Amino acid sequence: MAVFDTGIRDKHPHFRNIKERTNWTNEDTLNDNLGHGTFVAGVVAGVDAECLGFAPDTEIYAFRVFTDAQVSYTSWFLDAFNYAIATNIDVLNLSIGGPDYLDLPFVEKVWEITANNIIMVSAIGNDGPLYGTLNNPADQSDVIGVGGIDYSDHIASFSSRGMSTWELPHGYGRVKPDVVAYGRDIMGSKISTGCKSLSGTSVASPVVAGMVCLLVSVIPENNRKHILNPASMKQALVEGAAKLSGPNMYEQGAGRVDLLASYEILKSYQPRASIFPSVLDYTDCPYSWPFCRQPLYAGAMPVIFNTTILNGMGVVGYVESQPTWHPSDEEGNLLSIHFTYSEVIWPWTGYLALHMQIKEEGAQFSGDIEGNVTFRVYSPPAQGEKDRRISTCVLQLKLKVVPTPPRSKRILWDQFHNIKYPPGYIPRDSLDVRNDILDWHGDHLHTNFHIMFNMLRDADYYVETLGSPLTCFDAHQYGTLLLVDLEDEYFQEEIDKLRDDVINTGLGLVVFSEWYNVDTMVKMRFFDDNTRSWWTPVTGGSNVPALNDLLAPFGIAFGDKILNGDFTINGEQSRYASGTDIVRFPGGGYVHSFPFFDSSESGATQNVLRASDMSMADSPILGLIEAGEGRIAVYGDSNCLDSSHMVTNCYWLLRKILDFTGGNIKDPVLFANSAKQDSPLYVDDNQLPSRRTDVNFSAYSAVMGKELICGSDSRFEIWGTKGYNLQVRGRNRRLPGYPVIDLGRGLNSSNRMFDSRRPKLNVKSKSDSLGNKYLGLLYGDELEMPVLAASHWIVPSLIAVTGLLLFLSFWRIRQKRRRRRKSSGSGRFSNP
Repeated sequence: MAVFDTGIRDKHPHFRNIKERTNWTNEDTLNDNLGHGTFVAGVVAGVDAECLGFAPDTEIYAFRVFTDAQVSYTSWFLDAFNYAIATNIDVLNLSIGGPDYLDLPFVEKVWEITANNIIMVSAIGNDGPLYGTLNNPADQSDVIGVGGIDYSDHIASFSSRGMSTWELPHGYGRVKPDVVAYGRDIMGSKISTGCKSLSGTSVASPVVAGMVCLLVSVIPENNRKHILNPASMKQALVEGAAKLSGPNMYEQGAGRVDLLASYEILKSYQPRASIFPSVLDYTDCPYSWPFCRQPLYAGAMPVIFNTTILNGMGVVGYVESQPTWHPSDEEGNLLSIHFTYSEVIWPWTGYLALHMQIKEEGAQFSGDIEGNVTFRVYSPPAQGEKDRRISTCVLQLKLKVVPTPPRSKRILWDQFHNIKYPPGYIPRDSLDVRNDILDWHGDHLHTNFHIMFNMLRDADYYVETLGSPLTCFDAHQYGTLLLVDLEDEYFQEEIDKLRDDVINTGLGLVVFSEWYNVDTMVKMRFFDDNTRSWWTPVTGGSNVPALNDLLAPFGIAFGDKILNGDFTINGEQSRYASGTDIVRFPGGGYVHSFPFFDSSESGATQNVLRASDMSMADSPILGLIEAGEGRIAVYGDSNCLDSSHMVTNCYWLLRKILDFTGGNIKDPVLFANSAKQDSPLYVDDNQLPSRRTDVNFSAYSAVMGKELICGSDSRFEIWGTKGYNLQVRGRNRRLPGYPVIDLGRGLNSSNRMFDSRRPKLNVKSKSDSLGNKYLGLLYGDELEMPVLAASHWIVPSLIAVTGLLLFLSFWRIRQKRRRRRKSSGSGRFSNP
């Protein structure tokens, strides 16, 4: 077993067979001076009776890839990976974590490792209980991603939750982790002698890797390469896992690993393909969350369910023909499914996404729809075989359908205009949070806004997701368009259509903004000594200049203050955390102002001047107004909806706002006479926040320099088009003082369609972006030595196994500074 980590000390009494120790760092030592590599290796191969490992007879090859200061570079990992491939190992464990799935040298090397028939096990991350916090490489489909549980079979609070966020905004994330294992208070070896307990997913990962090591050992060596591969091992683990009651699929994956059940599967295993998850059951709650929380209905955006194809027949495979929907009864014909899937299944895995809509004739149907989706996968013949290998995959569906809800209860969430890390330096929304500088949780209804989603469902709202431009939805269907914490720009067609949707079609518009201050962004930059370059935020918490363009037809604009403080409305106390202010709002609307401190660079001076009397200036933060047939509400802070770093929630406020925008129900407190704005708020254009001119925003934008097109998340009839025609009714109707915008030219509604087999994911090159792996410690206990302030990757441990198990184990620490792994011309990475 090869151990890629902080090394292991020579002649450690807990290990029977330390065959080789190598150093891949720039320090002249082979010893483990941190303890993590020793501990992880001990979980797998320790011989001490007090902390016995799973496979104590494993031969250990120790690779030291982290310095005593917990510094490493991608080149060290790549070189270690190459050596692991050359030594023909069977299993590799990585307790490493980071959100940068676009660090292509690292990601592609992982693909190369699994393509060489090495089974990789990786810790899912210690960023729980937050959703959308999967760490790479555990989020890759060819890797066995492991979450943590305690001895009561509860998901550990530290264990990262899914879904994967690679596929956003047009698609939907995959189910991860794959399995969970015990990760709290696990016993392992100390740095020199004795045992101790640690917790974390970097502990759960070697638990599974040790199980995998045992499963490998029971397969006869002459048949091992025929039976075992990354796909067949994952099939054995997920099919043998015990589903836990309580956690959903994005918390537990297939469930708790079961060594004996997986052994029984492998004992009689014949190469085949399968799908994970193999069942989507809307009646199985909470496991099938979020699908079981909201039924299907006619007229909705497609519901996307993204599954993983596991191909145990070969490293390369293909879907033979279009998947087929087989309804179990006549009602099943009301379901329309489009499929997108991998053109090539490599290495060992691919995806199949179901895009599900109820046909218009099912607008009044209420009941369940059941049936199966089937498709065939084939791989080239194995060595010594003449015929290609073929296998049929089955996905069981049980879906709940209800009549189409009333328009007032339907909300559309804008996912398209969200930009997340990676690839850009997208800063956190709350500047009070110092230990997590990046906005990387996906900003999706089912990741860091999942609590808000559940609240809206509890309030009988139906929430749908739009991953395409605003031209790609029919405003007649929705009571409210909800824009929260958005960073991207807008096509002019979107601005024009939204104005018409609100004023003439009666669409409600709700905007939750965030801070934006250029001076503050400049102050947040830092010099990265890996890339030898300055990193600077490409936008603020949200893109206020773009939002102001979108809201300009309504006479509304946000400013550039960064406001902080507590306030109370109707007895509800809330925290305003790094929010912005409203600087333009039409007369006749209702505006609520409260005293806050301004922590922006420009506001800091004013705060100092006021410090003597501790006074705070009133700032408008909430505005509500009727606009033609529609209604608009704007608020300057989204942290009260975002579960990532929430101090207090404002769900009560969101419900009152939605009652207004969707149903014209006016709360007496929000619409009190004292809040009535008789004269408009107004500042000159030169006082509005301006865009940064020193960043290449188009490198991260889905709008700037891009084509307006409706993706595979849109209604089937407009896939690949520019959206719905903008035929304006009552063009002469307009708000007093608003300019007339001619919206009558319509949009191009050509019938060009996307390739229905394979959606093009928006994976960008890292050559012009910030790109590193933002790694750190994946366990929460203290090291056996003082921890130095980290300025690079923080993690130890890569454990490998010759012929048996290779561990690459790192720890994830939330750093203030991210580091990119940059290659020099020689293929080695530059030293600090």
